[in-house]
Amino acid sequence: MLVKSKTPLFQRFYLVEIVKGLAITMKQMLFGKKVTIQYPEERRNYSERFRGMHYIKATNGVENCTACMLCPTVCPAECIHIEAGERPDKEKYPVKFEIDVLRCCFCGMCEEACPKDAIKLSTIYEMSQQKRTVYDKDFLLEQRGNK
Repeated sequence: MLVKSKTPLFQRFYLVEIVKGLAITMKQMLFGKKVTIQYPEERRNYSERFRGMHYIKATNGVENCTACMLCPTVCPAECIHIEAGERPDKEKYPVKFEIDVLRCCFCGMCEEACPKDAIKLSTIYEMSQQKRTVYDKDFLLEQRGNK
């Protein structure tokens, strides 16, 4: 059984839609607001709530992280990897704490899940690099002064 299409003939050729799309594109090109930013001379203004570079908070030279494994558990991108160890005072600490920033979606769930308020997302947004890097514990501890 053959079903007839109810669209008019001129719409079946998509000519009207193509012309409409070109008109919108030309209008934006000629009269639209320019949004190109000449980076690094011009910098984009970000809000105070912007989630950028990760860092680990430390008090008295010791990181607040107790390697409770809540941040890697709650991370939707699975970009946080922690190896736990024990100190002589029977407190756990992260022997290895790594964040693969290229996998991270900067959702802030790790920050919210942490009971010790150890991992934070700063407002640093200058994260461009020439090669893939996995941030380790030493680097994340250094970043706390740059927030």
